[in-house]
Parts: sequence; structure tokens; C-alpha cells
Amino acid sequence: MKLDVNALGTFYRMAREGAGLAAGRLTHMTDVETRAGVTKLNFMRGREIRRDFEDSTAKVGVRVELTGAIDGYSVIVFERENALRIVETLLEESATDADATNDDGELEEFDEMTKSAATEVGNIMNNGFIDGWADVLETVIDVSTPEFIEGHSAETFFDDVEEAPAGDDLALLFQSQIETIETQVGFSHYLFPERESMASLLEQLRASDGIEYDKLDGFDRMAERGAEEVAKTATTLTGIDTSVEIRRLNFVSLETIPEQVPDERLVGVAFEFDGLPSGYLLFLFDEESANEIIDAMVPMEVDEDGFGQMGQSAIKELGNIMASGFLDGWANVLDTTIDHSTPEFIHDIGAAAVDPVVIQLGEEQEFAFVFDTVIVADGQEFDCEIYAIPDESDLERALNDLDVDRIEQAPTTAEFQNVTDS
Repeated sequence: MKLDVNALGTFYRMAREGAGLAAGRLTHMTDVETRAGVTKLNFMRGREIRRDFEDSTAKVGVRVELTGAIDGYSVIVFERENALRIVETLLEESATDADATNDDGELEEFDEMTKSAATEVGNIMNNGFIDGWADVLETVIDVSTPEFIEGHSAETFFDDVEEAPAGDDLALLFQSQIETIETQVGFSHYLFPERESMASLLEQLRASDGIEYDKLDGFDRMAERGAEEVAKTATTLTGIDTSVEIRRLNFVSLETIPEQVPDERLVGVAFEFDGLPSGYLLFLFDEESANEIIDAMVPMEVDEDGFGQMGQSAIKELGNIMASGFLDGWANVLDTTIDHSTPEFIHDIGAAAVDPVVIQLGEEQEFAFVFDTVIVADGQEFDCEIYAIPDESDLERALNDLDVDRIEQAPTTAEFQNVTDS
């Protein structure tokens, strides 16, 4: 199976179109204003999908099977509380079973009527997405009778879906969100396409020779090793025990990247890297985490806000060494050289921190592969978000040259450089 930017761009437009139709239908049903949230094409491993369900929050889903232009499954997943809230809005003028409500008349559990209402909502949402895809593809996609699912774990929702990835398998996953503006009720949408069906679509949509899917899988494993190297480096330099919490490879529109960055003041460093591939690398911390790092790395009192010259130097030193660990691992596997710039210190609101990168890349491309990683520490403030955004044409060349056998053999240890203040 091969893919390219043109095919993935069509898939992305399918997902955005579907999210818009689904949002409009939810508004029509509930009279609550909605909007399409962030849409992503995720390349995710089975264990990472299951991690999304590890917060023990009860969830409710509606699942349908697809046949026709796309074979597979489409699943809408709500947190249970959010599903009850939507159903409550739909049935507020209807008599609901008193056993399903608390003393304040609020729904607490699903009876037959509320299950039916939730299933109808999920089915209309699923059909909104699917109609959007069919519109973009100018084809027909058939949908099965909807199935209501309730549970706490990913197994409940996905284990009997043959197309859902298991363990270390990498799957192309469509993930969209819709938010209601007033009540802030959101949900996630998952599409698990059947592999042969997806391969056939990709063959129709590709505008170039494309990239072997197995090589993208290999590059994702390479990025995973790079993220683990960053966590080890951070632990060594700060004494704070860190680990990789979230790591995903996303395919997104460049203009949506700022929407995915936390809307708060962030501290971090940005790098431009050059070689095969070239691109940009950012390490972003919330202010509390940045101060924790400075306290760990600077053996004396610093400015009150921590972000004077000494504080900046500490953040830049950590970022420089983490960048070397990340990119040297890529270079070792690709058997090439990747150089990176001196670190540029950032202290700004989240979206503003990534805007310069988006503007630069936007001159040449509309979409980007984004390696999105979160590193955390137990019992201490250390939340680091890493965004690695390669140039798409360089990435395609690098992947076509990739020898997947080198991934497990090549060392990831960085050749550390000293920070050069700019």
C-alpha cells in the first residue's frame, strides 16, 4: 500500500467536510450552536488508541459498519456524561423514566428511551461524516444499522472490530471533534478503514509514486525511539524522572497546527533543521514546568519569573541537547546528516509560538506530517510538548531511501553540542 500527500490531503478534506456536516446536523437536532473542532489523520498504534481510554471515565459510543467506496467501521465516542447531557437536551420536553433521573431531574443512566435517543444522535453524526466523505469522493458509501455501546475500556468499543489495530500495528485513523459552543459537549470520531479498501482508494487518489506504508511505519518507530531518547536526556540533565506519555504522527493542514497548541503562555525553544529531511523542531513547556527545569539546572537564585538571561540559557541548553538526541537518531537510521540551528528562545501564548513555523512552511506546502509528543514526570511539574514538522518533499525522499532494517540497529545516542547563544 502506497500513499502520498495528494491522497492524504483528499482524506483530510473528507474528514473536514464530514465534521462540518455532522456539526450542522447536531445543531439542527438540539438547537445548540456547534462547531467543528480539530480534525486529524492520525497514524496510531493499537496501544496508543487504547491509552485514550485509560482515564477510567465511562464512555458511550455508536458504531456503524461501512461498505462501498470505503469498507470498515465508523465509531462516535462520547464521554458518558456528555452523551447524557445531549440526550437530556433532546428529551427535555418529553417524559423520561423517573428511575433514570436524580432528585434534580437530571439523567443519570440510560433506559430504553434514552439509549434510543443517544443511538439516533450518534447515527446522525456518523452519517454526517460519511456523507461528507461521499461528497468529496463523488461516490456512495452504504451504512449498517447503528449499534449502541457503553463501557470504560477500548476493548468494549474496538476488540470485535477486525480493522482496529492491535498492539504495535500502525493504523491510519480519522479523528474529528465537534464542540457545542454553549455547553462544551464534545466527542471523538474514529474511522477504521479496511486495509484493502484503503489501499484501493489511495491508488485512485495518488498523484505521485508515493511512499510505501511500511516505510512510514518504520519512520514512526524511528520517531518513537527519538522521543524516548529525549525523555532520557531530560532526566539526565534535570534529575527529574520523565517518560513519554503521548506520541502520535498526525497529518494535518498547516493552518490548524496553532489550534492544537495549548492556549496559555508557553516557554520553549525552536530549531530549524537542515538535511534529509529538513524542517522545524519545537520544545514547549508551560511556565510552571519551565521554572521547575530552571530550578533543577541553575544552582543559584534566578530572576523572580525565572526567564531572565540565566533561565533562558538553561532552557536553551536543555532544548539544544534534546534536539541533538532527537535528530541524531533520525540521521543515524537514515544514514545521513541533519544539522540544526542554534536554539531560539520562546516565551509567548501557544499559537504565537508556532505561527512563524507555519508561515515559513506555508510558502511551499498546504499540509504537514507532525510528530506530536508529550513528555511528563510523575509527582513533579514537567510537561513538555514536542512538535517535529519536516518539509513534506524532503520527508518523502527520506522515506523512500529508508532501510527499515536499520531502525532497530542504528544507535540513537546523541552527539551533544554546546549551546551557542544568539
